[in-house]
Amino acid sequence: MRGRTSLLHAAGAIALMMGATPAFAQDDTTSQLLLRLKEKGILTDEEYNQLVARKATEPAAVATNAPTEPQQAAAQALDDKHLVRMADSGVGMQVGGVTVKFSGSINGFYTHEAGDKSTAGTAVAGGLAGVGKNSSSVRNGLLPGFLKVDVTTNQGGWDVGAHFGLYPGINSVSNVGGANSAGTPQALATSGIDFRQTYLTFGRPNIGEIKIGRDIGLFGSDAILNDITLLSVGSTGGNVAPSNTSLGRIGIGYIYTDFQPQITYTTPKFGGFQASVGIFQPLVTIGNNEVNGTPGFQGKVTYDFTADKFGGHLWASGITQKHDGVGGFPSYTGSGFDVGAKLTYGPFSALGYYYDGSGIGTTGLFILSTDALGRKRDSNGFYGQATATFGKFTLGGSYGESHLDLTNGEINPTLLDKNSSWVGQGRYGLTSWVTLVGEYVHTKAEAHGTNEATSDTIALGAILFF
Repeated sequence: MRGRTSLLHAAGAIALMMGATPAFAQDDTTSQLLLRLKEKGILTDEEYNQLVARKATEPAAVATNAPTEPQQAAAQALDDKHLVRMADSGVGMQVGGVTVKFSGSINGFYTHEAGDKSTAGTAVAGGLAGVGKNSSSVRNGLLPGFLKVDVTTNQGGWDVGAHFGLYPGINSVSNVGGANSAGTPQALATSGIDFRQTYLTFGRPNIGEIKIGRDIGLFGSDAILNDITLLSVGSTGGNVAPSNTSLGRIGIGYIYTDFQPQITYTTPKFGGFQASVGIFQPLVTIGNNEVNGTPGFQGKVTYDFTADKFGGHLWASGITQKHDGVGGFPSYTGSGFDVGAKLTYGPFSALGYYYDGSGIGTTGLFILSTDALGRKRDSNGFYGQATATFGKFTLGGSYGESHLDLTNGEINPTLLDKNSSWVGQGRYGLTSWVTLVGEYVHTKAEAHGTNEATSDTIALGAILFF
């Protein structure tokens, strides 16, 4: 409010100063400047009308040959292209009417994993427990590092934005199949940079927002964003040669939402309710290369509330996508839904989550989603979680499972039946940016036959957010 009052006074002063210049300059330059300030949102309609009326009451100026440098300097000083101010929040600045913000994270953990050393009976196709010798790594957790840049402004009453997110890791990778490919712990190797986010947004408070580009999906997104292992390691997904990310609870309680090309609409909030719906780039079935003629569709509904010390976040989401058959494989439609609730009371929180699907697979979307004949498999899973915070200390624990069913008549004794894990975690807020994390994880994989494997992991490290 103080800044707007100063700008209003400055605009009035310029109008008065221009009254001493030739009449044609006053009518042209002053009117254009005031109109520009209004269009940029610096002046409200009421303030603009007041200044126009004030200018109209000034006596007509007598043309002189007075130099115009002062009025040009004043106009340039108010030109929003030359105004640089601190952003209201985050790390960034305001350049005129444009806000540029930077946010990011870096993490690293020492991780020791005791894999299942059994010489037989540990093979589980799709199993996520570690198998083999003990291993030690210095690695990223479930999150790689990230640097996010958001450039936003208001143009013609529309809130518009350009958003970019780079996600580099600390571990060396092969780069065969993407930036988060298999780890390569050897000399002269390099880490990968996963450019996960590139999207634009535009909207109005009373209309909602349109998003176009690559960003996190809708189905399953709240499951991972509320998971305590997002700040740590969880199940490693391979600790001998670590990639840029671990698994956390991916495939052990929920299916990974992924970052996907999309066109999504999100409504305004209505008393705590908000909904999103979008069309998505159709994903192929892992192992097939079908050409899909229709897009995927996802949607999500959330509800947030607070009442005294109580608070809550509830959500439900869904996904559906048709897969056109390739070769001798039949077409099929994969679909699924999830529901979740996170409740808080003072320093305590509890979360419950469940998903169910047919033809969407496990761990990632459309991984192991069909059998060898192209028939779709059913899958489901859940996790429960609780935390308690005492000053700067937070203690948390969770348990989760993911199941994959055989199709009718399918015989596949080594195929995954269930991945499960227990997680115990302690966090200490060293500063407002840095959090120290310690964690123990027990992971188990079970096949539809008799095979199974277990592993135990200890992780110690830190994560920084700014």
